[in-house]
Amino acid sequence: MIPKDPDCIFCKIISGDIPSAKVYETETCLAFLDIAPVNEGHALVVVKGHYPTLMDLPADLGNDLTQALSKVGKAVMEATGADGLNLMQNNHEAAGQLVHHVHFHLIPRHKEDGLKLWPQSGYESPDEMSRLAETIAGLLK
Repeated sequence: MIPKDPDCIFCKIISGDIPSAKVYETETCLAFLDIAPVNEGHALVVVKGHYPTLMDLPADLGNDLTQALSKVGKAVMEATGADGLNLMQNNHEAAGQLVHHVHFHLIPRHKEDGLKLWPQSGYESPDEMSRLAETIAGLLK
């Protein structure tokens, strides 16, 4: 049985209770145009089951999701004449997640569209970077 959340806007779109501009659908995934696009053709790809973040997603859905992202991404680029494509995915409110249902943004990009990515910084020292890498690696064992 596919998990659902009756209060989730994406679950309502998946069930057809809220209309959407669908562009692609499989047994496990749905893609539709974002109603507040960054650029024309901005699409969302969601899994049909309600999983709040990417870390909650069952591993067996990964292949289906990757295939949907690839197919939809290619079609969005071709339809919009985009020069590139940002694939974005946010987890938790601190990272900008507004809908707590795992989803990816496919944002078509054009060379002169003016959209800027986040600023980058560095580590205070190579040792600081090494210590953090060791901590993360240790948590993955």
